[in-house]
Amino acid sequence: MTKAETLKKEILRQYRSVRQFAMELGIPYSTLVTALERGIEGMAYGTVIKMCDKLSLNPVDFTSLERDASLGAQLLENRVMQNYMKLNQTGRDKILELMEDFSQIEKYKTKGKKSK
Repeated sequence: MTKAETLKKEILRQYRSVRQFAMELGIPYSTLVTALERGIEGMAYGTVIKMCDKLSLNPVDFTSLERDASLGAQLLENRVMQNYMKLNQTGRDKILELMEDFSQIEKYKTKGKKSK
């Protein structure tokens, strides 16, 4: 199965139609249909990553990120760090302060882990 076929199958599994997925992703329907018919190799890398993120697919081999939690965690960590790096020092300090506050609130703690 090609990457385009895998994408189309996953889109139809998670969404009612390719058109609905295109609308939710904010890309032209015609662009998505063309990519799914001709192959995604000509698509902008950022668009493919955006699609994979929305579908929870590994952008390397198009497997489900739920099966590969470590890669999913890495992608999430990468996204968090990219946004953190956009902040000035005041913003970074505020985020760290908020994270410390939230880590003390029981409903936000991960199950099975105790805070220091």
